[in-house]
Amino acid sequence: MATNTIPRDDNQVPFQNIDSFGIVRVAPTAFDGGTAGARGDDGGTNDPFTLFTVTGDVLVRIFGVCTVDLVSDGGGTLEVGVTGNTALLIAQSTATAIDANEIWNDTTPAIGDTLANITGPFVIPNGLDIIESVGTADITAGNIYYICLWRPLSRDGSVVAAV
Repeated sequence: MATNTIPRDDNQVPFQNIDSFGIVRVAPTAFDGGTAGARGDDGGTNDPFTLFTVTGDVLVRIFGVCTVDLVSDGGGTLEVGVTGNTALLIAQSTATAIDANEIWNDTTPAIGDTLANITGPFVIPNGLDIIESVGTADITAGNIYYICLWRPLSRDGSVVAAV
């Protein structure tokens, strides 16, 4: 006997078409990589930093919105992905190239963008959480919040903000 595999939202209402994405926003605290264990501390206890908690299998598109220029004296890099593929969702970018009011969804952040230019959609299987990873050097200042457009692929598929 076949089971019902029609994707549903949190209220168990079936999604009607591929354009029906849930929207989750996460706004972490500012980067402060000069402080041990803070967001932006390369290799610290919050690197990687969990942005979204995922259950089941989901389809996602994600982008960051920079609110304050990122600062790194040592050429710090930033990427968004999952354990085992930390640059899956947003490719590794030089932190200082990400400035206020820019949409960050690839290696060339820009002010404004279209949904068609947001990379993905990507399949995230087995509840792999979405993480932000710092590399090369600390990111000592700046801030980015993230928007995740998601859709369940399994009955238990869900995405929620981790912070």
